[in-house]
Amino acid sequence: MVRRTCAAMRGLHHPSADDINLPVVPNARAGHSVKKDREAGHYDRSMLKPHYPLVTTRLTLRPYTMDDLDFVYDLQSRPEVTRYLYFGPRDRDKAREALQVKRQSAALKDEGDSIMLGVVLNETGALVADVMLRWLNREHQLGEVGYIVHPDHGGKGYATEAAEAMLRLGFEEVGLHRIVGRLDARNAASARVLERLGMRREAHLRENEFVKGEWTDELVYAMLQDEWRSRAGR
Repeated sequence: MVRRTCAAMRGLHHPSADDINLPVVPNARAGHSVKKDREAGHYDRSMLKPHYPLVTTRLTLRPYTMDDLDFVYDLQSRPEVTRYLYFGPRDRDKAREALQVKRQSAALKDEGDSIMLGVVLNETGALVADVMLRWLNREHQLGEVGYIVHPDHGGKGYATEAAEAMLRLGFEEVGLHRIVGRLDARNAASARVLERLGMRREAHLRENEFVKGEWTDELVYAMLQDEWRSRAGR
């Protein structure tokens, strides 16, 4: 996950690959075999824009619109949500700026780009979470997953379900070799989400960043594409 973008959350749900609908259209050349290149480890990642929405068993992941401002403001203005983030509670203007960035983050064109999606509960149509996949490095085929669940909807496994959809997108469609999750070491509930996803805890970095007036520790989790395939039965 993006460093400290995980609010405390609990619960567990593991949808199978068949439960997740992720049709994707890569920017393939005429006569170019995307599948063959992906399997050979040199898939042309010049553009990836999923066909939205992405649907899982209980959730729909879709791009943000300006109509989502109330949700983003409600989420980012809460001290309990921003406790382990780089930023503190935001006012409505700052939330609007953040939403503008999210609205422009629906495709991966090059390293450094992110896909940021709102997570809607299918049963009610309400936004319940925010999820992200970032393409960190082209050469090393490295990505990062992140998520925030609204406190009113915590403890129901939505973070696990939405993040698993993003892992599938990263490994199976982008062709990433490795996806990491990074978080404040005090955020034990979010660490449990990464462990439920099958990600390995690789590092505990002691006082590696000075955030909000104090030195903080960081945990690093990771999963390789081969591990994803084994977990997904491929």
